Amino acid sequence: MPIQIPDNLPAFETLERENIYVIPDSRAEHQDIRALKIAILNLMPDKIVTETQLLRLLSNTPLHVDIDLLQTSHVPKNTSQEHMLKFYKTFREAENERYDGLIITGAPVEKMEFNEVDYWEELCEIFEWSKSHVYSTIHICWGAQAGLYYHYGVPKYPLERKLSGVYLHKTLDDSHPLLRGFGDTFFCPHSRNTEIRFEDVVKVEELEILSVSEEAGLHLISDLSQRQIFIMGHCEYDRDTLAKEYVRDMRRGLEPKKPRHYFPYGDVNAVPRFNWSCSANLLYSNWLNHCVYQKTPFDLDKLGSL
Repeated sequence: MPIQIPDNLPAFETLERENIYVIPDSRAEHQDIRALKIAILNLMPDKIVTETQLLRLLSNTPLHVDIDLLQTSHVPKNTSQEHMLKFYKTFREAENERYDGLIITGAPVEKMEFNEVDYWEELCEIFEWSKSHVYSTIHICWGAQAGLYYHYGVPKYPLERKLSGVYLHKTLDDSHPLLRGFGDTFFCPHSRNTEIRFEDVVKVEELEILSVSEEAGLHLISDLSQRQIFIMGHCEYDRDTLAKEYVRDMRRGLEPKKPRHYFPYGDVNAVPRFNWSCSANLLYSNWLNHCVYQKTPFDLDKLGSL
């Protein structure tokens, strides 16, 4: 089944070239089906790259997925206003909608205190809104740290150096719906300057830690109902995303360390390893199937009573 997006969204052509089944809104309007409604709150600076990465993962199931792209009032510097006005809804335009699922991305603001972020109050409103208007929400990287802080009071801590690389993770509960088919270990990229600590999360009875890394720390956390999910890594990243971040930081004079376990033999000119694609697709497929499709009420208006 297809993923439904505007036919002139830049990701449309990219996904079609990859033989991913996408369907334009104009065609979907004539189909008598109830697609899964998924919203993506895109807080990353390069909106087009991030939306394409996430749409690629959401397309890899038999489910028909209808996408809304959301933005805060913050004006992005790396994406044109034309693109934002054409393809993105503001929260005010979407606040009366109800969604089967929501994805809240990371953002390059992690060194700041939460209340110093210029759209923090707006994001808190979205967090609260999601509890009655969304069945299941995935929070990514800084979005996960912000969500854990808002919903459960879990703090974040600065790291001495940026954590960047592709790390081995251990599954702690392979029977959990999100980790079905994972096996004992899997890889995932991390790219962050702050962390959430194990000892703070285990104090929260409503949360379950599902996967960890000896080097990178916590990775996947879920509440017991699977309606609030937190991913510390970036499994949506393309093969070359960490490489581009490394070059960017070098040009800024930040003297970054090379991403760990990423460049073959440590050679920054070599084609980077891409050993997390299968687990990334499986994680999002599991979320859509087991945590969204099989649990969301057919009538989304009933969400407010759950």
